[in-house]
Amino acid sequence: MNETSDKPVVEYWSDLLCVWAWIGQPRLEEVADRWGDRITLRPRCVDVFGDAHGKIRRQWGEEDGFERFAHHVQSSAEGHPHTQLHSGLWDTVRPTGSLPAHLHLKAAELAASAEQSADYARALRGAFFVEGRDISRATELVRIARGLGLDVTALQDTMDNGKAQAALAADFKRSQAERIAGSPTWAMNSGRQLLYGNVGYRIIEANLEEYLRDDRPGASWC
Repeated sequence: MNETSDKPVVEYWSDLLCVWAWIGQPRLEEVADRWGDRITLRPRCVDVFGDAHGKIRRQWGEEDGFERFAHHVQSSAEGHPHTQLHSGLWDTVRPTGSLPAHLHLKAAELAASAEQSADYARALRGAFFVEGRDISRATELVRIARGLGLDVTALQDTMDNGKAQAALAADFKRSQAERIAGSPTWAMNSGRQLLYGNVGYRIIEANLEEYLRDDRPGASWC
C-alpha cells in the first residue's frame, strides 16, 4: 500500500468486530462513492477487540458477560433497519479476537489493490455480523479471501515476511499517539478533525467539505 497521496487523506479507524463500524458500513461506502475522486480514503486498524474474550469478561461480567454483551449488540442495531445481524453473535459465535482478521486485512492492503482490500474488509465484517462466522479462525479468513478471488499465496507471503505484522503494529502505535478513542473514528486534517462513534453521514460530509475548503499545510484558526 502506497502511503503517499496527492489528494487530501481521510483515515478511517475501525475494529473489524465492532458493531458500530458494521452499522456505519453504508456511510463508509457512501463516502468512498461520492468523495473517492477528491480524497484518499485510508483504512486503519484500531485495537478494540484484540482480546475479545478478556474484554467482554472484564466489562460485562465473568459469569454472564457474553450473554449480556450479545444482547447489547443486538439492541444496538434496532434503530438501524439496514443493519443485518446474526442471532448468535457473541452468544454462540465468539471470536477470540480481531487481530487475525486485522493481520489478513493488512496483508491484503499490501498485496492487493485498494478496491480489493476494501472488498475484503466488507466481506470479513459481513461474514461475522450477517453469517455468524468466526473470523478469528485462519481457515475462515482464507476461505473468504479465496471467495473474493484474492491471491492467497501473496497474502501469506506478506505475513511470512513480517510486512503485514509491521503495518498492523504501525497502525496500533499510531492510534495511541493520535489518541484514537475507538471504533469507528474518522480522522481528517492530520488528526485535527476527529469524528468518533455513530456519526451520521451529513456530519461526515460537512466535515469533509470544511476540510477540503481549507486544505492547506499548517492551516489553523489561531
